Amino acid sequence: MSSSTKALYARIGRRETHSSRSMLAIVLAIILIVVFAWVGTEVVIALLGLPALLVAPSDMFASAVGLAEQPAALVAIAGIVAAVVGLVLIIMSLSPGRRARHLLDTERAVTVVDNEVIASALARHASYAGNVDPDNATVSVSHRNGVVDLTPASGIPADRDAVTRAVSEQLDSYGLRPTVRARVRIAEKGKVGA
Repeated sequence: MSSSTKALYARIGRRETHSSRSMLAIVLAIILIVVFAWVGTEVVIALLGLPALLVAPSDMFASAVGLAEQPAALVAIAGIVAAVVGLVLIIMSLSPGRRARHLLDTERAVTVVDNEVIASALARHASYAGNVDPDNATVSVSHRNGVVDLTPASGIPADRDAVTRAVSEQLDSYGLRPTVRARVRIAEKGKVGA
């Protein structure tokens, strides 16, 4: 496979497994537009000598200047909240968004598989390996982990090692990128008649 084909496959794989942050940008833009439109409207209304909709611009300015006269605890809390919101927005803007998908290692194409499909297959294999009804096997797959929850029938124990081995072998056979680790949890109390 040529290097240009590999680069193309890598770009396609990244596009299918990562999401853009456009929704966050759109929401923030709408909020800023509404705030600036409101402030602009208040300024125009004040220039026309009409009563303010919510707060007059002179009162807004006086509140901002008089902020130092407020109780220190209130100002500190407001500053901490503003800093946390700013930090969260910076982290969200710099970190990649992830879709609930993985890539399968293949030579000739880019193969994308949804996490729900992986979870369904793992639930089937875990239920067979643990001798548990398929309805009593629940699997959730995230970016790096697959958590298998089994509820055995009362009086019939499920072999955790056998289930872990079966699920790990399945995950290894898929060749997922990024790799997924399996964790098996077996309920201590079984279901009657399951």
